[in-house]
Amino acid sequence: MSPTTTTVKRERRKEARPGELLDAALSIFVAKGFAATRVEEVAARAGVSKGTLFLYFPSKEELFKAVVRENIAGRFPEWNDELTQFEGDSFSLLAYVMHAWWQRIGMTEASGITKLVMSEAGQFPEIAGFYQQEVIEPSHALLKRILQRGIDRGELRPLNMEYAVYSLIAPMIFLLTWKHAMAPCCPPSQTIDPLGFIDTQVDLLFNGMRAQPAADAPSSPSST
Repeated sequence: MSPTTTTVKRERRKEARPGELLDAALSIFVAKGFAATRVEEVAARAGVSKGTLFLYFPSKEELFKAVVRENIAGRFPEWNDELTQFEGDSFSLLAYVMHAWWQRIGMTEASGITKLVMSEAGQFPEIAGFYQQEVIEPSHALLKRILQRGIDRGELRPLNMEYAVYSLIAPMIFLLTWKHAMAPCCPPSQTIDPLGFIDTQVDLLFNGMRAQPAADAPSSPSST
């Protein structure tokens, strides 16, 4: 093997390390939580030294932030572009968004990040603050865009946006909790089909939010 070939292989290995470290960190953070994760274990899983890990990520907190950005926060531009380009009605959009979220996040290891933050927020408020800014706030903004689009098109009735977004988030939080807490010990008779659950939630949500023709709208108590 020539010196040039050896140099190229080393360069490729060096370039691959950040991604390998993030993959290893995601698996260990989800399995053990933030407090119990040791950077030495992450480095060993990725096949590098602890010193190499610190070249890319100066602390465990920065490593965790990079994991969140890689797997969730960094994808919001892509998801907002998809919303802009979507041409279907509000029912189709809600179904698409919730299915896509489950397939891209819920079915992956990244689904454990939310559970980690929820369980360790009190112990690590800086992690909770980061997650609030990088994930929760953009999520709410995206969901508000979806709801406002439906209202503007006359497909949804006017809603309190600050609270309506939680109606979309709550079913997904339930699925995450079920997946990481209850599913491993549930008998087969109590297994939940995530996509079937999502479809039912979309139907319930959409028909509760659907705009009604004036003639069919229920009269207010003051008019009776």
